[in-house]
Amino acid sequence: MPLSEEEHKGLIKTGLNLISQALSIFDSDLKLAVCNRRYQDMFDFPDAFVSPGVSFEETIRYLVLRGEYGSVDDAEEAVRTRVKAAQAFVPHYLERMRPNGRWVSVEGFPLPQGGWVTVYTDITEVRIQQQMLRTRSAELSEQLLSNTERLSETNRALSAANTALEAAKNQLAEMEARIRLTTEMIPAHIAHVDCNFRYTYTNRRLSSVIPGRPSQIVGLTGRDVLGESSFAKIKPYLVRALAGVSSICEFTDDDSGRRIRTAFTPDRNDDGPIHGVYILSTDITEESQARAALAQTRKRELAAQLTSGLAHDFANLLTIILGLQSRLEQMSLPPGAKDLVTSTLAAARRGGNLTDRIASISGRRELRPAPVNLCDFIKDLMRLAGPALADNIRLDVDIPSIGIPLILDAGSLQDSLLNLILNAKDAIGAKPGTITLRVRTVHETWIEFSVLDTGAGFSPEALEHALNPFFTTKGGEGSGLGLSMVYDQATMSGGSVRLENRPEGGARVELRLPYRPASKEEPLHTVLLVEDSDDIRETVRDMLCSLGHSVIEAASAEEAESLVDLPQLDLVLADIHLKGGRTGLDLAETLLARGGMPIALMSSLPASASLRIAAEERFPLLPKPFDSQTLARFLPTVTK
Repeated sequence: MPLSEEEHKGLIKTGLNLISQALSIFDSDLKLAVCNRRYQDMFDFPDAFVSPGVSFEETIRYLVLRGEYGSVDDAEEAVRTRVKAAQAFVPHYLERMRPNGRWVSVEGFPLPQGGWVTVYTDITEVRIQQQMLRTRSAELSEQLLSNTERLSETNRALSAANTALEAAKNQLAEMEARIRLTTEMIPAHIAHVDCNFRYTYTNRRLSSVIPGRPSQIVGLTGRDVLGESSFAKIKPYLVRALAGVSSICEFTDDDSGRRIRTAFTPDRNDDGPIHGVYILSTDITEESQARAALAQTRKRELAAQLTSGLAHDFANLLTIILGLQSRLEQMSLPPGAKDLVTSTLAAARRGGNLTDRIASISGRRELRPAPVNLCDFIKDLMRLAGPALADNIRLDVDIPSIGIPLILDAGSLQDSLLNLILNAKDAIGAKPGTITLRVRTVHETWIEFSVLDTGAGFSPEALEHALNPFFTTKGGEGSGLGLSMVYDQATMSGGSVRLENRPEGGARVELRLPYRPASKEEPLHTVLLVEDSDDIRETVRDMLCSLGHSVIEAASAEEAESLVDLPQLDLVLADIHLKGGRTGLDLAETLLARGGMPIALMSSLPASASLRIAAEERFPLLPKPFDSQTLARFLPTVTK
């Protein structure tokens, strides 16, 4: 049967009483925690002074007033001096003769968590033996006797020092373990390299930040660990750090497709020599995807502002031209004139179609991400694309088994892939050929769609400009908006488009979109996070991203209002306290009056604060601090 807490305390007390030396333990507040019977007997303490909780100051005052330390001129000053020495928590050893004529040694050393352990040893017999040796050994020189006494004292002091050293060693080991635990808990790769770019320290987070990389890398060089391509991207910043300049860079790891932000800090003390570089790397793939989507949205808005008026006036002019040409077409015209009218009408109608295309690429467009079964999606795509291909062209599909739905905008993705397949058909022309649609996942970071053809490939000019609006190699038959619309839709989703020619001939267009598995329990959201503290905003953003949500950030109510009309947003999470003149509650009230998406607040204010009470009455509120699990439980209550 296991022992109760009282039985444990009893056993500890019995064990301490078996020790022949007096022992006391005071905690970090210098209150008595425990002592043994020998401690009370040696100093003849009343029971009140051996009860847990009695202060060190009261104990010293009792001993001073009783004359334990001999005659003193100022008792309170003697008490203050000894209490101050104890509060310094410095190991010590001393020997003194008590008023009763007996000698005692005092060994004290601090505890790692704060407090004192003090051991009192009666060394009267040792002192008597020393005196007898001095008296009875006249033949020994005075110097030898003194050396013997000093050696005895030194040995006792050395024993106390060894005890203190062992305690310091244990404290250092505990501190190192805590530092190691902390670095392993941080969702970033922390490392140190020497002047030859060889790793001398690392936590075990590299493989989670850059998939496919090893975790045990101490002793390896940066080139060995990262590969030639990625190491070449960070090497200039390592060189700058070795020259004493701190810096931060962002780069894309080609193998994993992850976007990495890395900080480089020189390892030096004051103005001394540089011994290496400290490295902190974080995965910002989802952040860069959100940034790209936001940037593309703003570009679209700017383009819409620039073209909306022009398209309106141009459409009016085309309407007039079409009307006049239709009237001419009904008149009796000289030979050849009717053909000119027909050509003019065709050109005007094409201008109208072009105006519509311009409006569609620059106007407001809402993304509609939703769970998509990729196999079913590809089957539907093949049914649409098949009839548009001539008999001389074969369409092959290479798709892995992806058992979980992915969050995609099926409509825009279908438009993009159909556009690429039809472009590949035009590139092959009348000769026999093959179009291959290949799908793969890249380290659960991207879902990659590649369209390959056996046509003539891209010209150097097309490789450079094909994604620009109005660039075309089809002469008057093309609008030059197809690939630019594919690029626009991909970038709006946080993805990318890349063009290349295949070594064996033909072209390859690669469309990458963020790999976002659909939750079976709760839908994923794009969250506008409003927080004026950079550190807190980064922490909450990481929590949201780890739960699968996309995040757009703002630091004030004014900045949030400028972003709240983005089409993909479906939730606002704002701190109550924001920089500027408006609170998060003011922002929430403004957005509520406009209607639309759910709004939630978060705060570190106490429950009794009037601002927090007012916020809780109006909106869902998440108290700080919170972890990702608490956040995961809170979000569904906001969106229901």
